[in-house]
Amino acid sequence: MGKFINEFKEFAVKGNAVDMAVGVIIGGAFGKIISSIVDDLIMPPIGWLIGGVKFTDLKVTLPTVEIPGVEKTAAATINYGNFLQTAFDFIIIAFCVFMLVKGINKLTKKKAEESAAPTPEPEPTKEEKLLTEIRDILKKQ
Repeated sequence: MGKFINEFKEFAVKGNAVDMAVGVIIGGAFGKIISSIVDDLIMPPIGWLIGGVKFTDLKVTLPTVEIPGVEKTAAATINYGNFLQTAFDFIIIAFCVFMLVKGINKLTKKKAEESAAPTPEPEPTKEEKLLTEIRDILKKQ
């Protein structure tokens, strides 16, 4: 049992597990922000432009079948408005994540190019220059 606990501690404090947990938490919060932007800022004007329609209210009510002796139930509906709302949320969240990843990739690429840039050859010291001149003079003789 002690070995199992030690393995779990090692896993839990590894950088990858902690980074992943932080990513999931931030992603959840980010999703809520984007959903609010879509629900509260983007969709109301779109609904207004198409005649005051609230997307989540869009649905198709299926006809009810009355069976004698059976209690009448509420009509079944196909809530395609919720689907449209969720699809808009997904598209906007995917676009935001794409832009975020694109920005991070650009910064990473720029950093990699800077570190991969060839460093210029250092200038020879005065002693090296003098020794080179002496060598060249000796070669000529």
